[in-house]
Amino acid sequence: MDAVSAPPVVALEALTKRYLQPAHLAVEDLTLDVAPGEIVCLLGPSGCGKTTLLRLIAGFETPDAGRVRVAGATVASPDVWVPPDRRRIGFVFQDYALFPHLTVLQNVAFGLRGATRERRERRAAEVLDLVGLTIFAGRYPHQLSGGQQQRVALARALAPQPAVILLDEPFSNLDAALRGSTRDEVRAILKRTGTTAVLVTHDQEEALTFADRIAVMRAGRLEQEGAPEEVYARPRTAFVASFLGRTNLLRGEGLGHVARTPLGELALSRPVHGQVMVSLRPEALSFRPGGRGVPARVLQREFKGHDLTYTCQLLQGEGLRVVVQTGPDCGVGVGDTVPLAAAGAAVPLEASRSMARGAG
Repeated sequence: MDAVSAPPVVALEALTKRYLQPAHLAVEDLTLDVAPGEIVCLLGPSGCGKTTLLRLIAGFETPDAGRVRVAGATVASPDVWVPPDRRRIGFVFQDYALFPHLTVLQNVAFGLRGATRERRERRAAEVLDLVGLTIFAGRYPHQLSGGQQQRVALARALAPQPAVILLDEPFSNLDAALRGSTRDEVRAILKRTGTTAVLVTHDQEEALTFADRIAVMRAGRLEQEGAPEEVYARPRTAFVASFLGRTNLLRGEGLGHVARTPLGELALSRPVHGQVMVSLRPEALSFRPGGRGVPARVLQREFKGHDLTYTCQLLQGEGLRVVVQTGPDCGVGVGDTVPLAAAGAAVPLEASRSMARGAG
């Protein structure tokens, strides 16, 4: 049985969690499955409910309604409650939570219960080898880099062979140079071991590069979920389009497979009729010096090494500002007036599923 047809490792059914101080819905009627070996990222702004959802899976919070199933067993429902240490869940915390007075090997062995010391140390050594830290077994956490501490925390979570590992903003304490390489190493370890994982982050780049599937949350509800490429290229709402990177939101009139907008008639990713808002990513716009397009004046130019990002103002209509992304060799400069044209399809957007209210 493959991962697609196999029962989910984590199944959340109509999950709801309310807090009283202050009174608000942190998670509302949320349903989500995580397949065996899949890495799912809960993505959203601070206060959207993603950490609360992770804590509900772990058993650190009790749901007010709905059901949590892990490895086929119900662990939380109106009639069932299984404590965290019996849920077959590994947890990697934001601050790693390593014991400073224990060696790396002792930290990894700490969560292994019901076995002799020899068996615990043998298993800990196996997992340290898996994460490439065997030579550091006798060191203490303060003698390791941030990335090495992160892998020790992952090894400790992997050691008891949990059904799923939960990671709460695990890379946020690392500097930018180390974050990318550590993220790649952790993903490679999870994939090599076939480990099912749920990651919480508010970092869009982290979600896009780390996850097999993204679940975008807003105000306690699931706004959209799917493969990173799918959610980025075909956002369902203006919130998702804007949260997953820069985009141009344009109002227009749908005429079937095209829409009439301030940028002229744009091809649409799906047919629509009547008033519509569309998303057009900056990389789907291009300058056409000497060619046909909507005239725009360049207000700002940002060089980022691998690309250039321009802020432009259209010279017709209401002077809408749009963002254009090009390769690093584009010769257009600030103050230039250049025709703009779309090189890709715009995506019609739906109304948001979530009410704009606070969630914890």
